[in-house]
Amino acid sequence: MGPLIGNTRRTRHVPYVRHCRTALVAALASALLTPVAAVSANAASPRFPAGATFGGSWPADAASHRFLPADPDAPTDPVTCHAPHAPSLAARLSHDIQAALSHRSGTVSVAVRDDLGLTCELAGERRYDSASVAKVLIMEGLLRRAEKLGRRLTRWETANVRPMIVSSDNAAARRLWTAQGHSYLNGFLARVRTRATVLGPGGYWGLTRTTAADQMRLLDVLTNTRSFLRTRAYGLKLLAEVRADQRWGVPAGMPRGFKAHVKNGWLPRSTHGWRVHSVGAFSGEGRTYRIVVLTHDNPTKAYGVRTIERIAQVVHRGLYQGRGPRRALPPEIPQTPETTVSEEPDGSAPYEPLPGWDEPEPGATP
Repeated sequence: MGPLIGNTRRTRHVPYVRHCRTALVAALASALLTPVAAVSANAASPRFPAGATFGGSWPADAASHRFLPADPDAPTDPVTCHAPHAPSLAARLSHDIQAALSHRSGTVSVAVRDDLGLTCELAGERRYDSASVAKVLIMEGLLRRAEKLGRRLTRWETANVRPMIVSSDNAAARRLWTAQGHSYLNGFLARVRTRATVLGPGGYWGLTRTTAADQMRLLDVLTNTRSFLRTRAYGLKLLAEVRADQRWGVPAGMPRGFKAHVKNGWLPRSTHGWRVHSVGAFSGEGRTYRIVVLTHDNPTKAYGVRTIERIAQVVHRGLYQGRGPRRALPPEIPQTPETTVSEEPDGSAPYEPLPGWDEPEPGATP
């Protein structure tokens, strides 16, 4: 670029340039002396220092927010939250969910929805072996079939669906899976408008491949007041009665006065380590919201549980603060200690690869 002033005015320009250079040097020195949070380029999720908090401000008109790591070499999966009527809440949740993954290894997908229009997503289309969360699909299919036949559940159906959900009984799940069949369940998935869920082969319902986005659609069948499933209240009732030792995961940090409707899955396999999943719907104070967290590549079940509960806790607190009345937040709920979680698998699928199904594993993260 040519000179900005002529030679006759150069004596005025030199002091100005020196002043700019001095200001630039001072700014660079200040930036270099400011601490920067470390980000691991090898981590499965963007990293932030433990206990990191956000102290800045977000644009008032930013209804949708994507939180990305500062390191260009870090993984590119962002947490994206959108809330047309609460942009600051969307921004805060985007940051807090990402920060909850600080120093956590493994592969994680997240979906969050509330009844006022907020949505959050992290890798929502990534596929996972469903493990025991497939039992929600089996239950919904059973309820819908009875409705289409114009009847209530039979005594045999009731005797199987309840233990399948409340105690995660695999024999009951296998009986109901077989009774409905792939053709019917595929038709049900089409009715729900899932996009990527693929039923497990033969009797392997636990090998059903699914995504966080599709699990959110299945929860919507139970929570949407305009749902096509007229008996959805019964399904929610069963999910609210899941036994205590299987109620870890997304209920962690739930506000007092809310009810959790939850189903979990926990399965180790020879590829991708432990699959640890938790899906739930939460209702109280005239509000409803849903949280889905799917994970694999966990070294232990307890490790996956801890990751899920870190995410769930910030979501509960964020929604409570952002949507509820102006009053004190509920206290922090201690996350499940990794030493107290049973490492017994849910038994929903074999440990070794299933020929013709796992080779290769479609859509899985290498």
